[in-house]
Amino acid sequence: PSGLSYEIVEDSAIPTDRSFRNAWKQNGKTIETDITKAREIHKTNIRNARIPKLAELDIDFQKALETSASTTDIVSKKQALRDAPADSAIDSASDTNALKAQWNTSILGDSPYS
Repeated sequence: PSGLSYEIVEDSAIPTDRSFRNAWKQNGKTIETDITKAREIHKTNIRNARIPKLAELDIDFQKALETSASTTDIVSKKQALRDAPADSAIDSASDTNALKAQWNTSILGDSPYS
């Protein structure tokens, strides 16, 4: 492209796993994943996954209030969802496989990396 720097790389240098595509960076003739950017992508995936779950729990909370049922379990689940992006395992992940393994299916549901 005119006015932009570029490098032609072999197809074999391009990662086949595109889960963290927006974190890729070029290093000479290879493409690497910027783990800092990958962590942010992972946190965004968590935030997106928890939106419908928090909405469902809000409904459950309102129903519990209407019937004077206990809200303790609901509050605990909501807090776990809020805390998920701050999990220390995200910051300690050294590569994308470690990030993927950190996905907590018990609170977030199916992993987007499967």
